[in-house]
Amino acid sequence: MFYEMRTYTLHIGKMKQYLEHFEKEGLPVISRYAKLVGWWYTEIGELNQVVHIWAYESLDDRIERRAALYRDADWLERFIPVAFPMLVRMESKLLMPAAFSPIQ
Repeated sequence: MFYEMRTYTLHIGKMKQYLEHFEKEGLPVISRYAKLVGWWYTEIGELNQVVHIWAYESLDDRIERRAALYRDADWLERFIPVAFPMLVRMESKLLMPAAFSPIQ
């Protein structure tokens, strides 16, 4: 199993709007293509960030599913035009579990 950790930094004051938009428009669409492991937002440290982790069977699986997501009209027309202007920065890391990790 491969995990992708995505960290998005939002414009100040946009957290509530982003979370509501993602829950209503983004999550139903992206859930067609990826399995959500967890979703968090920051309260201490670097603020105005959301961190989410998605699970994929393999790197090839991730490539195929992300490509399909970016062909989905709901994603392209309903989610992205509202969500992306709220973002300052996006970061993505692919994580592989260690042999002793409780999540494999």
